Amino acid sequence: MALFDWMAEATGPVLNGQGVVLRPPRPSDYMAWAALREESRDYLQPWEPVWAEDDLSRAAFRRRLGVYAREMELGTAWPLFVFDPADEALLGAITLSNIRRGVAETGTLGYWVGRPHAGRGVGTAAARTMLAYAFGELKLHRVEAACLPTNHASRRVLEKAGFRQEGMARAYLKINGRWADHLLFGVLDEEFAAVASRPARVSDPL
Repeated sequence: MALFDWMAEATGPVLNGQGVVLRPPRPSDYMAWAALREESRDYLQPWEPVWAEDDLSRAAFRRRLGVYAREMELGTAWPLFVFDPADEALLGAITLSNIRRGVAETGTLGYWVGRPHAGRGVGTAAARTMLAYAFGELKLHRVEAACLPTNHASRRVLEKAGFRQEGMARAYLKINGRWADHLLFGVLDEEFAAVASRPARVSDPL
């Protein structure tokens, strides 16, 4: 399928970054998503909540898409899959969630990259692409993120995307079955503008 046709099928924003394309997931992504998640299970599990027993089932994927569609309709979250524009391979996913308007104009960034694609700059490219959308079309003022202190790769992604460490939250999220402290990061729209022009190629580390 030609890339133009493939992108045109997506419902929601299609974001082109440096070596990545971000778009909302659709039912036909199930096989690629389940395969990548299964292949990356041991790699991802230390940094994520415990997976449900049926987490990789088609039914669970359909439920996931239903939640995503409602969130995008309400404008409270933008969950997007990350693809290689050259061969349309699924690389991971990134979500701008918990969007608050009014006096906040803030959202929260989260992401994962499959084991085969780690260390190639996918996370950084995806984060910068999503931030450009957050501070551009969505007109947010601030984006937050958090990671485990031991997740050095994720911390480096956030730093390269323009985030600054702002503190630590004790027992912030239940990760892999245990309440875990998290480092807290934030980036403002004017701060991101200063790093947006820096190259973040998928061939680069992280």
